[in-house]
Amino acid sequence: MKRPIILHPDPRLKKVAAPVADLTDELRALASDMLETMYDAPGIGLAAPQIGVLSRLIVLDCVKGETESPRPLIMFNPEVLAVSDARNIYEEGCLSIPEQFADVERPAEVRVGWIDQTGTPREEEFSGLWATCVQHEIDHLEGKLFIDYLKPMRRQMITRKMVKMKRDMARG
Repeated sequence: MKRPIILHPDPRLKKVAAPVADLTDELRALASDMLETMYDAPGIGLAAPQIGVLSRLIVLDCVKGETESPRPLIMFNPEVLAVSDARNIYEEGCLSIPEQFADVERPAEVRVGWIDQTGTPREEEFSGLWATCVQHEIDHLEGKLFIDYLKPMRRQMITRKMVKMKRDMARG
């Protein structure tokens, strides 16, 4: 089931999400809904706070090619365990901040630990777009948006555009 995505500015996007204590069927269904919502948007990552659920859950799939098989990842309680000294700059966007993009610098490689939907602890190294995406989504769990990395003027400009967009949408 597709879920509505919360748009910035919204106080729920600035809150720290709570750890998932135990995996329930409800949480597994939520993860499935999040994947459907992400693919439909379309996006390559989605964090539970973006649909109004303040739990430490993210989904991502950075496979872009038509010929490649999708690789959906569901991560409960993801955490960055190690980062490379090397840095990458990617133009980031966000489903909660549609049509707004900016270059963000992050570690080029990260090692992430999480619990998968079967309750199995997992660990993997990510690089390139996958590294950027997983860091972006984990930031959401900390109440941090990609625009928080930008200079104040640029961040305020994007926020003003979002306020106007939300106002226009409310008017119908």
